[in-house]
Amino acid sequence: MHAEQAVTAALTLLDQARRSGGRRLLGITGAPGAGKSTLTALLAARLPEGSCAVVPMDGFHLADAALQRLGRAQRKGAPDTFDAAGYVALLQRLRSAGPQDPPVWAPQFERDLEQPLAGAIEVPAEVPLVITEGNYLLCEQGPWAHLGALLDASWFVEVPEELRHRRLIERHERFGKSPQAARDWALGTDEDNARLVAQTRDRADVVVHLAPDEPLSLL
Repeated sequence: MHAEQAVTAALTLLDQARRSGGRRLLGITGAPGAGKSTLTALLAARLPEGSCAVVPMDGFHLADAALQRLGRAQRKGAPDTFDAAGYVALLQRLRSAGPQDPPVWAPQFERDLEQPLAGAIEVPAEVPLVITEGNYLLCEQGPWAHLGALLDASWFVEVPEELRHRRLIERHERFGKSPQAARDWALGTDEDNARLVAQTRDRADVVVHLAPDEPLSLL
């Protein structure tokens, strides 16, 4: 499946949600730098206004202070550097919310601060489609193993490896790392995580292939 087909598939999920009077959860996963946020932003821009909410997994990053205390700061982004149980609980709330319930508030990861911010994303009860994206949606370790059953559809995003690495290095430089530190992190910590995510590819319902000429302005 390619980007335009993904838009059509998301519209189908939205139509199913509206016909049932319920809500659908779409999970978008893939390795770091694969284009999960790019695809999610494209879908959010192309779906009717007010019809979807975006709730990224990254809002459940542990704060740097906690990672330092736990001795995990140099592995930031690994599965055990997130509040996985909290993320599962949020998706359970999003699934069970009824039309008369109050909004659900989700955390957001602030890239400039490199820290999570609580209560930053509002998901009104009437929103029929929630898109959540992150690395570990299909992992089977610990609390992550509960996520697959909460998703109505799961998509795995892929791009050529050279492009993925280049994006990661550029992203790390953009947020303050030196060129060498950015390269070391992208090909070290990020690559360790990418190998783990790659093992989950076959659990996805669909693989989305993002070509190098996809709209990168949405990154």
